[in-house]
Amino acid sequence: MHETELLYYVLGTKKFPNSPTANLERFIRRFNVVVYWVATEICLCAELSKRARLMRKFIQMASILYREKNINSFMAVMYGLTNSAVSRLHNTWKKVPKVQLKQFRKYELILDPFSNHDALRKVVAKLDPPYIPYLPLILKDLTFINEGNKTRQDNLVNFEKMKLFAKTLKIMKDCRNQPYLPISPETVRSKKGTGLHNIQKPSCPEQFNSRKLHVISDQRKLTQLSRAIEP
Repeated sequence: MHETELLYYVLGTKKFPNSPTANLERFIRRFNVVVYWVATEICLCAELSKRARLMRKFIQMASILYREKNINSFMAVMYGLTNSAVSRLHNTWKKVPKVQLKQFRKYELILDPFSNHDALRKVVAKLDPPYIPYLPLILKDLTFINEGNKTRQDNLVNFEKMKLFAKTLKIMKDCRNQPYLPISPETVRSKKGTGLHNIQKPSCPEQFNSRKLHVISDQRKLTQLSRAIEP
């Protein structure tokens, strides 16, 4: 995905009718799929003990994504775990081991939108490329730049606005300049002292295919499932 896709996406197809944004749109769809996949798997798991183990596995997955600097997927998994249908499962959360629960609470702070996502921005500021950025935040920044600044002033191009665009898009460019080579799921093994385990197969259901995820994107349906397993 080229960084110009973000610019075309924000400025709109009316200004750039023939500009492709297909890769970006696929990326956005995949983010939403992962969010609802996490919530779906948990809400479809009827047995309390298995559901707690599944929560633990997803927290471990978030830990690995965070360590591998895949911030976009890390945020997707975390948003799935903080979905209202999942967060209300108090009995299940009580069964999650304290180590994973403490880690989850730490990660939860990164999701806080307070002060324009200050916590997330501080995390990203410490990362060196290559990493996979959180695209919704970049799109938000580009939208703010576009809507908060005039393109022309006194019939002259507003170069300050163009500089802001360029600075934000440089984040994507820097990430693309180096190959991103994360560890594969098959090689993730337990590591002493980390609390990480093989996450290729969640506890409930026993297996999943990352290309064919079972997803319920209807929030009302998810809430109904959540109330059915924990009234």
